[in-house]
Amino acid sequence: MSSVGYEAINIDENSIPRDHMANAMIDSQLHECVRQNINTEEFRRLVQQRSAEKLVTPCGNTLLHVAVSCGSDNITSYLAPTFPSLITIQNSQKDTILHLAAREGKASDTIKSLAESNPSLMRKTNTKGNTPLHDAVITDNKEVAKLLVSRDPEVAYYNNNNGKSPLYLAVEKGKKNGILDDLLNLGASFAIKSEDGDALPEGKSPVHAAIKQRNRDILEKIGKEKPELLRLTEEEFGNSLHYASSIGFLEGVRFLLTKFHDGAYETNLEGNYPIHVACKSHSVDVVKEFLDIFPYPKEFLNKKGKNILHVAAKYGNSSVVRYILEQDQKLVAPLLNAIDEDGNTPLHLAAGYGRCTATFLLVRDNRVEHFIVNNRNWTPYELAEDFSKRVEETYIKTDEMPAKERKPIDSKNSTPAHEIKGKEVDSNKMDTKEASTKDEIVVWYFDLVMTLSILFVNARPKKSLKEIFPATGLPMSKLRKEATTRIGNLLVVAVLVAVVTFAGVIQPPQLRDNNNSSDREFNSTTYTASHYSTYENLLYGYLFLDVGALSSSLLAALLLLLPSVTHPRFQIATVWFSVIMVRLAIYMMFGAMLFSARIALIGSHRSLLTISITGLAVVFPSIIPLSVSPVHLKVLLHYIYYYLFFLFIYSSWWLPHKLSDLKKKHNL
Repeated sequence: MSSVGYEAINIDENSIPRDHMANAMIDSQLHECVRQNINTEEFRRLVQQRSAEKLVTPCGNTLLHVAVSCGSDNITSYLAPTFPSLITIQNSQKDTILHLAAREGKASDTIKSLAESNPSLMRKTNTKGNTPLHDAVITDNKEVAKLLVSRDPEVAYYNNNNGKSPLYLAVEKGKKNGILDDLLNLGASFAIKSEDGDALPEGKSPVHAAIKQRNRDILEKIGKEKPELLRLTEEEFGNSLHYASSIGFLEGVRFLLTKFHDGAYETNLEGNYPIHVACKSHSVDVVKEFLDIFPYPKEFLNKKGKNILHVAAKYGNSSVVRYILEQDQKLVAPLLNAIDEDGNTPLHLAAGYGRCTATFLLVRDNRVEHFIVNNRNWTPYELAEDFSKRVEETYIKTDEMPAKERKPIDSKNSTPAHEIKGKEVDSNKMDTKEASTKDEIVVWYFDLVMTLSILFVNARPKKSLKEIFPATGLPMSKLRKEATTRIGNLLVVAVLVAVVTFAGVIQPPQLRDNNNSSDREFNSTTYTASHYSTYENLLYGYLFLDVGALSSSLLAALLLLLPSVTHPRFQIATVWFSVIMVRLAIYMMFGAMLFSARIALIGSHRSLLTISITGLAVVFPSIIPLSVSPVHLKVLLHYIYYYLFFLFIYSSWWLPHKLSDLKKKHNL
């Protein structure tokens, strides 16, 4: 068989270069011999003549690499003992022969022999940091993986450049190929804590991989075969309980609390216990699981002195806040008004971070104190007010920033972080060093305004309105400039109102002509004497209001055109009077519109339409009084935002939770 194969390939000796080189490329004929596993005397002679150690492929593979990759056992069994130096040579990617066997070959007798006689090969890593076992797991090569882990079990815990061990990769792939079972059953045990207290091995925890997949079956298998792995930590995520709590994996938390109970008393790099991390997530069930086992939440304080209600309020997890507030009074009382190291209560944190729903839940609870001051002597309202001003100033600065300064920020879709941060930062938005985008600032500011309005309505400071909304005086130069601008704007509005009302005087509204033959089939209204009487009365009202609006707007325009307006002594008074006249003209326009609409509906039986138009014309302009101070306007806006919160935010959050409670109550 070998001779036939050799004659078919017909190696030409003359085609072999004989010049002395550091390395020579394996030609296609030699490669074909290796690939077809043809081990003849002629092949051996040519290999020895060519110096096998210097024969390589473009990516640095030796003949032994090619033989192992192709599964050519006859060639492999010849080359390995004849040229032992080939066994340890690595190609350009630093792959050994075992790497190629793991990716492409099989666990032949020759490979087994090589693994046993050269144990160091199993710990060699390539440029990716992968050992042969890594590659066997990645390619689902169960046969080679079982061979390697049986010869050197500790390799299952070696981490590659991404911090992933073969065991971690096997957990990612799951139990379907059986490699995970082999690694757990044959894997070596190791001490989780070394003498200096560091966790071993470092890198990504296989338990975290199982938690990420929410796979309790794998968690239980790890807990049964290698329970010490449950104690592994990751720098970014903490221990396994921290990570399961952060993603709201309830089944995983339940299992870990039975097998790794002590993990609940460990803190992560941020100084948070797993119960704190659970309060960051939106899973109330995970928080409930912790409180069922640890019914003393006041004992869990992170490194900043925050309890679980602090954390839930800070991150705006309204469902968790609601659940905590509904618990037994003895359990909740120590949490409600507790202060952290900055003197902040849970209400301070909810208010300061613009968590409107959490703020509403806390401020509506009679047990929560509204006027506790923190270390900066600020109440929750004052903290929210200060932070909303900071965000507003940041938005204005970003909007007014010169193009050259804004370009590098816009290229990253961010604004300078120090401009939007308060004295404390939020892990969702502010704990990161990257700043928020301009659009995010707008949305965030809206939440802050909602929160401020909730506090204004329910926890208003014990001060007068003038103290809450102090008037900010402007320099005389700015006042004059502003007055000049307002004169121009008022003049434009006054002239526009005059033009519209003048057109209304020239062509007042008329009754529809029912005698027009072209409209008879569409209009069957018949006007009576009472209809004409009503029309006359409405027309008088319309003309009175329309002419009044015309007169008021013309008076305002004439006043603004007087030469004395430019004199500082008369400027402010003239602007103030003109504003009143223009407002009066606009109100009269609304009234004229009402009378015009009523004239158009005479004889109509559409009472609902009549009522709607009348209500719109009467109610809408009466929302804002004729003369309103800036203080009253701010109070009005707070109430508007408060009711918008009820309409769009609280209702959409409250209804699903109420339905869920009813289902639980009736066991549906």
